[in-house]
Amino acid sequence: MKTKYKILIHIAFWIYMFNQILLTFAMMSDKNYDMFQEITIYPFTSFITFYCFYFTYGMFFTWKNKLFPFLLLIAVIAILIPLRVGLEYLFWKYIGYSHLKSLDSLTIDSSWWFNSIRLVIIYGIYALFMQLAIGWFESRKLKSELLVEKQSGELALLRSQVNPHFLFNTLNNIYSLVYKKSDDAPEAVMKLSAIMRYMLYDATTDSVLLEKEIEYLKSFIELEKLRIRHNDFVEMNISGSVEGRIIAPMLLIPFIENAFKHGSKSMGSPGIWINLLVETNQISFDVINYLRKNNTATKDASNGIGLTNVMRRLNLLYPGKHRLEISEDENMYRVNLILII
Repeated sequence: MKTKYKILIHIAFWIYMFNQILLTFAMMSDKNYDMFQEITIYPFTSFITFYCFYFTYGMFFTWKNKLFPFLLLIAVIAILIPLRVGLEYLFWKYIGYSHLKSLDSLTIDSSWWFNSIRLVIIYGIYALFMQLAIGWFESRKLKSELLVEKQSGELALLRSQVNPHFLFNTLNNIYSLVYKKSDDAPEAVMKLSAIMRYMLYDATTDSVLLEKEIEYLKSFIELEKLRIRHNDFVEMNISGSVEGRIIAPMLLIPFIENAFKHGSKSMGSPGIWINLLVETNQISFDVINYLRKNNTATKDASNGIGLTNVMRRLNLLYPGKHRLEISEDENMYRVNLILII
């Protein structure tokens, strides 16, 4: 907790205590005697009592060895009681004696000691509650900061795993084009360059414009088309206005990559359907592909780096704001992702 907030809490506490003093005084019939002591010496001695306890309690949280704070706490209690009595006695003797009209002489009796013990205990409890409350808020804030740091580190790790995974697959595709001496190899290198530029400069942020993410998806699809040499293998439809909408980078690509990995054109054309619907408060993303015979796409969904990571990223980036449904039958594999934005 920042120092200024701690100061505000302490100021609020003393304003509350002073208001309680005024309220108590307002309810009393004999106001001359009580009012004078309540607004003069009692707040002063209570202030000393409160902060002696407050800083002593603080040592229990910061010191590993609790023996010294414990001994100090005993010493504080032993000193504060006679200190309060002494200060109050000096106050009444030299400053406030004129208000003791009903007394012929100023003496320290048992009621004076009892009142001092009572107030030491009360303000000791107040100080303990204050220290515990501030400590609780600081602990909650620290846990929250650690959780954010952990999630940020985990997201960075997940992104670092996604990028090489995609890069290795694409380099293999380009290698096959070069090996076959295909005229499409230079174009594939240029598309890979554009994709890498996006990954290095845009995908490192927490969010990107949906337009850029779509351009990235299209470049990836075109790059895959060069490998499979079927222009009608993929059908992609985009509906709704994408202008100004944002999304976590590289969140959709693993589903398309998985579709290319397991997709087949033998069952019909196109082999992969990709539909992106942008609505007012949500994005709906569907990927459907035919499956090659003797191929199980769900294995990749549970064990593959790409889909496993994207599921974890969804839980971190869109907690309670996404719905992912993956289904498979004998011939088709379907993915439906809904993001609340």
